[in-house]
Amino acid sequence: MTTTTASHSMFDRLHSVAERLRLLDGRGRAAWVFGLCLAYFAVLVVVSRLMNDAGLATDFMHKKLAPCLEYPFGTDWLGRDMFVRTIKGLTRSLGIGLLAATVSSVVSVILGTLSATRGKRTDAIVTTLIDLVMATPHLVLLILVSFACGGGATGVIIAVAVSHWTRLARIIRAEILQLKQAEYVMVSRSLGRSPWWIARKHMLPHIIPQFTIGLILLFPHAILHAAGLTFLGFGLSPHNPSIGILLSESMRHISTGYWWLAILPGLSLLVTVKLFDVMGNRLRVITDPKTTQE
Repeated sequence: MTTTTASHSMFDRLHSVAERLRLLDGRGRAAWVFGLCLAYFAVLVVVSRLMNDAGLATDFMHKKLAPCLEYPFGTDWLGRDMFVRTIKGLTRSLGIGLLAATVSSVVSVILGTLSATRGKRTDAIVTTLIDLVMATPHLVLLILVSFACGGGATGVIIAVAVSHWTRLARIIRAEILQLKQAEYVMVSRSLGRSPWWIARKHMLPHIIPQFTIGLILLFPHAILHAAGLTFLGFGLSPHNPSIGILLSESMRHISTGYWWLAILPGLSLLVTVKLFDVMGNRLRVITDPKTTQE
């Protein structure tokens, strides 16, 4: 009787939670999804920090094992735990993606703001630079910049930052040009408000959401291109695990039947990148006033 009562009570709680979620508006559901994605990344970082480096050590007694309970992602040709290597590689990729996306977003805000506020000559220079960067083949630009910077984490961060700032810069430029013609901005200017006061009170509140969403949406591109550069040999050092290194190393063994060396790290990368994309889109819903009653 006690077990039946407990099961009914748990069912009622789950039904109540489901009913509350159903009644949420568009912003409420987006906030829940955003929070779940954020929790995933927090758990990923915490698990990586709690893991010791024993799984990265060579162990020829357990080499090339298929996925099992002890080794969920199997082991490689040196007996290293692929689950540990994947988790630590994802965390390292997240750190590099964060730095690269942040640098790229800051460059976008600076150049977009200068283009919209510093006159026609500066606007022409910035827009020409945007067109040149966007016209250059993406992968070629990434390889050239990374190679010129000596590779490694620094080279990857600079390469991704240099090649990914253009779209957000265009958005920031268009937003500021529109704000400059807004009636309340023109009234503030006629009342003698300084450009710094107008920028701080009127323009900055509009730019911050664009900057935040652009920063989050740059994450998946930064992570994927950092992994791609490393896969091609122009990125991170092979001494520390990263997803690009795992995929590059697995290519020599996947044809012999060791599918888990590439498939499982690759799927982990795709899930991580997709969740960043979901976070950016949900944050856009949260900050959009049109979705309040959806």
